[in-house]
Amino acid sequence: MFIGIDWGGTKMEVVALDRRGDERARKRVATPTTYADCLAAVADLVGAAEQQAGESGTVGLGIPGSPNPLTGLVRNSNAVVLNGKPLGRDLEARLGRPVRIANDANCLAVSEAVDGAGEGLHAVFGIIIGTGHGGGLALDGRVHAGFQGLAAEVGHYPLPWMKPEEYPGHLCWCGKRGCLEQYACGTGLELDYRLSTGAERKARDIIADKRAGDASALAVYERFADRLARSLALLTNIVDPDVFVLGGGMSNVDELYDDVPPRVAEYLFGDTFKTPIRKARHGDSSGVRGAAFLWKEAAP
Repeated sequence: MFIGIDWGGTKMEVVALDRRGDERARKRVATPTTYADCLAAVADLVGAAEQQAGESGTVGLGIPGSPNPLTGLVRNSNAVVLNGKPLGRDLEARLGRPVRIANDANCLAVSEAVDGAGEGLHAVFGIIIGTGHGGGLALDGRVHAGFQGLAAEVGHYPLPWMKPEEYPGHLCWCGKRGCLEQYACGTGLELDYRLSTGAERKARDIIADKRAGDASALAVYERFADRLARSLALLTNIVDPDVFVLGGGMSNVDELYDDVPPRVAEYLFGDTFKTPIRKARHGDSSGVRGAAFLWKEAAP
C-alpha cells in the first residue's frame, strides 16, 4: 500500500492507494502553525490511513518547496515553518520508516504520468497554476528533481521574452523581479487586473467577466494566455516533453487549451507546436496521489 500526504498551506491530506491506484483511505485536516505540530499531524494522518485501510504502507510527502538533496534541508517553501528544517530525517525518526519527499508540482507530474493525463508517456511536465506557478517533471513515472533538486522550478525563472512595458518586472516574494509566478497564475491574473483597472477582482470573477464580454477582463486574459504560452515555448525548447499537464485553479479555464497552443508556436524555436496540453485527470487529488506513488517502483 502507498500512503501519500499533501502538505498545503491551509490543509493536509492523506490518501492510501493499492498497487492498482484504488483508494483505500483518505483524511484531511487543517495545517497546524508550528513545525512540531505539523510533524505530529503527519504522523497522525499516517496512523489514521493505516487504521482505516487495515495495513501499513510506504510514505511519500508532497510539499510546497523542496528538500535539498545535498543537505536534507527544505528550502523555497511558502509554508515558512518548513524552511531550513531536516523534514525527511525528522519524519523518518517519528514514523520509523523511510520517507520520500518531493515538491508538490513534481507529485502532480508523477500522478499524471502513472495513471493520469500523461499515462504511458516518457516525459510528463506538470504545471500548477493556482495561487502560484509551480513546475514538475516526471520521467517514466518517476520524479526528475536534478542534482540540486531544482529541476523544473519554472515559477522563479523570468517571464520569457519580456515586452518593453513589462520591464523591469514585478517584485517577487523571493526577492527577484520578473518571476513567472508574478504573471502566470491566478494571483498574477488578479495583479494584472488591479494594475490595469485600479479595481480588485478575484480570478474566477475576471474569467466570468471575460466570458460576458468585458473588454478589460478580456485584455487581462489575453495577456495571461500569452505569458503562459511564452513559458511553454521556452520549456519546449529546453525539455520538449511528451505532454504538458495543468493543475491548480486556472487549469479549469477551458479556453486556455484552445487559446494557448497557437501562441506557443509564435515563440517556439521550431516550425510547429504539437505537444498536447491537458488538464490533470485527477484534479485536486493529483498531488496527494503523486506523493503516494513516489514509492510505486518499489512495489513487488
